[in-house]
Amino acid sequence: MTLFSVLDRSPVRRAAGPAQAVRDTVAFAARVERLGYHRFWVSEHHGVPGVAGSAPTVLAAAVAGATTRIRVGTGGVMLPNHRPLVVAEQFGVLEALHPGRIDMGLGRSVGFTGGVRSALGQGKEAAGDFGAQVRELLGFFTGEHAYPGVHAYPAEGLRVPPFLLATGSGADLAAELGLPLVIAPVRGERALAEAVTRYRDGFRPSGWAREPYVVVSTAIAVADSAADARRLLVPEAWATVYSRSHGVFPPLDPPGEILAGPMTDRERRRLDETLDGQISGTPAEVEDRLGTLTAAAGADEVLATTAVHDPSARLDSFAALARLAGLHALA
Repeated sequence: MTLFSVLDRSPVRRAAGPAQAVRDTVAFAARVERLGYHRFWVSEHHGVPGVAGSAPTVLAAAVAGATTRIRVGTGGVMLPNHRPLVVAEQFGVLEALHPGRIDMGLGRSVGFTGGVRSALGQGKEAAGDFGAQVRELLGFFTGEHAYPGVHAYPAEGLRVPPFLLATGSGADLAAELGLPLVIAPVRGERALAEAVTRYRDGFRPSGWAREPYVVVSTAIAVADSAADARRLLVPEAWATVYSRSHGVFPPLDPPGEILAGPMTDRERRRLDETLDGQISGTPAEVEDRLGTLTAAAGADEVLATTAVHDPSARLDSFAALARLAGLHALA
């Protein structure tokens, strides 16, 4: 049985602003929990006008405090931006306060722009030490690290499940370390299947995971018609296209304004390509595409993300997805 979970990046709507976006994330998590989803994860982005999720462990604490059952975690903490000791301590605090509900998703990205990287005190080369950083972080939980007399309280001795966010060669690192893999079909389903096959074939059982575990993350929108569902994904898809041309991921605008606004032929083509690579449609159409994707990846879990301009439409989409996935809503 495939599990279904939610990733929320705290998308910023232009008229609402970033402070409202993080409040919306906490409120959305409580609604997602009632729909029966397995996990709710938040992300880390710095200096991005269209994404307010900049402090994932802080936001995860708020989400965990506003919910009671759903697992809460990060998708993910970008480890090159932080000292592993501090990350271990933060997740130790989360696990101590919410026992058995915390996940530790870890990524290797550094800042989106040179200015952000300078502010974070990291260059692009920091991502090259990701494997060593993950090993050091996990060592603070087990007490097996290179710092005599150092104890990452309250993390030491606790078991917070780690997940590795990866594409391409990152899947090989997850296999080597024996960690669950979170992967998105950014390079197409064939490349996704190849990466997952390498991961499963090279997986080494560890104290964190005895068997391979694959989480596939993708944008999903469900509506009564295919056109309505595709329209829901336009704001984030356009922000992605715009960022490629202008170097800035902007706040989300209503889809009608975007489609009626100025757009070059190249941008329109890129928008269509981006939307074609995401999953949208009626419940039957989405179920069919999800079946193809999860079969290609041998997915144990789907991590769905839907950043739309209308919060109520987003909730309706996730409710429809929950129904087709057979999730059991809480009373």
